[in-house]
Amino acid sequence: MVSEKSQNTRISRLEREITRLRTSPSLRLGSHITNAMYKPWRAPFLLITLPWQMLMIGLEMLGRRPAVTVDSLEPQEVEYHPNDTVVMFPTNGVGFGHFTRMLALAKQIKKADSSLEIIFFTTMPTLHLLKPFGIAAHHISGPKYFDKIDNTEWGVLLEEELTLCLETHRPKMFIFDGAFPYRGMLRAIQSHPMRKVWVRRGMFRKDATNIPVDSIEHFDLLVRPGDSSPVDSSIEQNISIEQFHCNPILFAGKDELLPREELRERLAIPQDAIVAYVQLGAGEINDIESDLDLSVRLLSAHDVYVVVGESMIGNRLNITGERIRTLRDYPNSLYFNSFDFAIMAGGYNSYHEAIAFQLPTICIPNKSTGMDDQVARAMVASDAGAMLVVQDADEEKLAVAIESILDPETRIRMVDASAHLGQHYGAGQLSERLLQE
Repeated sequence: MVSEKSQNTRISRLEREITRLRTSPSLRLGSHITNAMYKPWRAPFLLITLPWQMLMIGLEMLGRRPAVTVDSLEPQEVEYHPNDTVVMFPTNGVGFGHFTRMLALAKQIKKADSSLEIIFFTTMPTLHLLKPFGIAAHHISGPKYFDKIDNTEWGVLLEEELTLCLETHRPKMFIFDGAFPYRGMLRAIQSHPMRKVWVRRGMFRKDATNIPVDSIEHFDLLVRPGDSSPVDSSIEQNISIEQFHCNPILFAGKDELLPREELRERLAIPQDAIVAYVQLGAGEINDIESDLDLSVRLLSAHDVYVVVGESMIGNRLNITGERIRTLRDYPNSLYFNSFDFAIMAGGYNSYHEAIAFQLPTICIPNKSTGMDDQVARAMVASDAGAMLVVQDADEEKLAVAIESILDPETRIRMVDASAHLGQHYGAGQLSERLLQE
C-alpha cells in the first residue's frame, strides 16, 4: 500500500510539472498565437504583440524581469514541523570558496550546538571531505557535466532533487552560498516554511545582469562576508531584506594550523630548509601553467624547497625535481606553518588565509576570473607592506620579487604588516548570528 506521504510527494511533483508547463515559453507563445486565432481582430496586432511577448520572456530568462508564476497551480505549502536541521547548499565555483565557507560555518554551528544536524546539498564533487565532520550530503553534478541536458532541463532536475531533500529532512534553516541563485533552487525553496539565508561575496551592482531581479526576495537574510576593502554601497542595488556583514569566513583559525615540522617530515624536507609554497589557481579556472612553471623554475635556481599545491578539483600537475614536492590536501592552508613564504594567486581564500596566518606572499593576481577583482584585493596588502604583488608576471619581475622575499628581514616586515591587516574569524560571527534565530 502506498503511504499518504508518498502520495503527497507524487502529487506535489505533478503540480510542479504542471506549473512548469503552464509557464514555459513555448506554451505561452503558443497560447498568444492561439488566442489571436479565436479572436481574429487580434491577428493584425501579432506583428507587434508577438515580438513584445518574446522580448518579455527573454528578459525573464536573463533574470531582468521576475519570472511568471501560475498562482493557482503553485505547489501548496508543505505541512511539516521543522526538524532541528540545517541544509547548506554551496555551489561549485572554480575553486573551493563556496564549499569552504559553508564547511567553516558548519564547524562553528556544530561546536556551538552539537544537537543540530547539518546536511549538505551541493554540486561540489568532494563529498569525502565532509566525512570527518559527520556531515551527510546530497550531490547533483553541475550542468556542464551532462552531455545531453541543457541548462533548463538541469534546472528542473535541481528543483526535483532539492525538493526531495527538503521534504525528507524538513530543515528549519536553508543556507545558500553562491553567486547565482538557480531558478530551480528558488522554485524548490519558495514553499518551505524555513529560514532562508544567502551568503554572497561581492557587490550587487545597479546595472548588473548576472542574477534574477526577483531572487533576493526569496531569502530572509543576506550575509555579506568581508574582503580586503569595503563594498562601495553607492553603486549597489537597493536591497530590501535584512543584511548581515561579517569578517572573511575561513576554514580554520590560526590556532588550528598544524606544527611546522609535520609536513616537512611527511614530505622528507629538512627542518632547517627554506620552503616555498606555490599555488596559482584552482586548476579549473584557466591556464595557469605558464606562471606556475616560471615560479618553480626561478625558485629552483636558489637553495629552496618548493611545495606545489594541487587542487582536489583540478588536474594533476606534472612538475618534478629533487627539491620539489606536491601537496594535494584540503585545506592546504592548515600547513602554512611549514612554509617560509608563498607564491599564490589573489583568490579570496588564498589571500585571506595568507594574511590571517601571516605567511609572507608574492601574489600574482589572476585577471581572468570574471567577477573576482584579484588585483584590487591584493593591492590592499601591497600598500600595507604585507604582500609583494606582481601583475602580468614575467621572468624579470618575478625574479626581483623572489630575491626580495628570500631576505629574512623582508619576511619579518611582511609578517608584522599582516598582523595589522588580519581580521576576526568571520565563521564564528555568522554562527552566533544564525543561532540567535
